Amino acid sequence: MSFVNIGQLFSGQLSRTMISGYYIDWTLNSLFYCKFRWFFIQGFTIISFSCMCFATIDQYLSTSYNRRYQQWNSIKLACYLCIIAFICAIAHGIPSTIYYNHTISLTTNKTICTITNNIYQKYRTYVYFTVIAGALPVFISVLFGSLSYRNVQQLSYRQVPVIRRELDKQLTRMVLVQDVYIFIAIVPYTIVLITETFINVQNNPLGNAQLQFAESLTATIYYTFFSFPFYIYIIVSKRFRQK
Repeated sequence: MSFVNIGQLFSGQLSRTMISGYYIDWTLNSLFYCKFRWFFIQGFTIISFSCMCFATIDQYLSTSYNRRYQQWNSIKLACYLCIIAFICAIAHGIPSTIYYNHTISLTTNKTICTITNNIYQKYRTYVYFTVIAGALPVFISVLFGSLSYRNVQQLSYRQVPVIRRELDKQLTRMVLVQDVYIFIAIVPYTIVLITETFINVQNNPLGNAQLQFAESLTATIYYTFFSFPFYIYIIVSKRFRQK
């Protein structure tokens, strides 16, 4: 997951920094980069969020009192799920290599890198940003994180070794904090993107500037999700700090 997060920062945040801070847009200089930038961004996002959701579900299964649920908690199954997530991420990114192209902007009369298919544009807005990279990972993480917390609270009433009990509590605490942060990082950015879709501010310079500022701010917070897990683990887990 760490390598995926690093890839996301390089493919997503680095290019945003170059465009916004230095006015260097690599997507205009290379058609290949124009097509494959979003391929990598979407792929890394899906894999990262999938691993996060799998970790939350895994913690719920490992702390469950139901033996049948505990049997699903295995490294072999986790590997299979990660492979499936990897394949789905690659398949999901293929349309971006087809529909992202260089075209001439009607307003500025300059070359831009944009989606040239209206159906894919709607899918990207309403399905990818809203569901796949928005509501779905937040819902799964919060749901199973809450269930894991409930299971951990009941550990003291079950015959569980002390070391195992403390380890489960610590892991659940780490997952819960990351679940809270995923909510903070993803939800504002998703709301801003949805707002941009439904509100037309092209004729309102002030409103457009405010919306652009909100997008830049929430996007920065969004990308911190891919760089903060290490610091979250360091702060929350004493065992992690000692190692």
